[in-house]
Amino acid sequence: MKNKSVLKISFIALFAAIICFGCFIRIPLGVIPIVLQNALCILCAVLLGGVLAGAPAALFLIAGLIGLPVYSGGTGGLAVWLGPTGGFLPGYLLGAVVAGFIAGKPSVTEKKLTVKVVVRVSAAVVTGLVILYIPGVIRFSYWATAAGKVPADKTALAYTMAACVIPYIPGDILKAVIAIPVALKLRPVLAQYLYEDSNKY
Repeated sequence: MKNKSVLKISFIALFAAIICFGCFIRIPLGVIPIVLQNALCILCAVLLGGVLAGAPAALFLIAGLIGLPVYSGGTGGLAVWLGPTGGFLPGYLLGAVVAGFIAGKPSVTEKKLTVKVVVRVSAAVVTGLVILYIPGVIRFSYWATAAGKVPADKTALAYTMAACVIPYIPGDILKAVIAIPVALKLRPVLAQYLYEDSNKY
């Protein structure tokens, strides 16, 4: 039991480090760059599943909040949270928790792929990527309105969707296409190391 606990902590720390490393991979696109951190948060959550799912994302967010340069572009600190795109940060955690809940705890039985497993993991990845946008859209919409950035012929929501969501859909589809098979491959491997009852299946 002690060894399993150490392994769980180790994997949480490793996945948090991977998410942090993702800050160096970004493609400028308008106000919000294309990043890998959103997909990494969701992938790590789906790999761990269950109650552990949100832990790497939470650790990543705390690291950035205390000032470590782990957010997109090597930024960090409270100022990022208070900026126009700050809502996407809690969205990472929300998306991770939801994705982990849908995926559930991994099992070694998933080595044998079934339609149910593929659908569940796919739904977890896609839903997580969608959910993480919600706080970001709310925050950016509020900021755009307060800053007078919304054109007269558009609503705040329409402006936000055009600036923060629609241009990134193709990239997120590609991320999901890559993340889903990776998750399907690695979940049963992690299960045999992380869970006491994995050898009972």
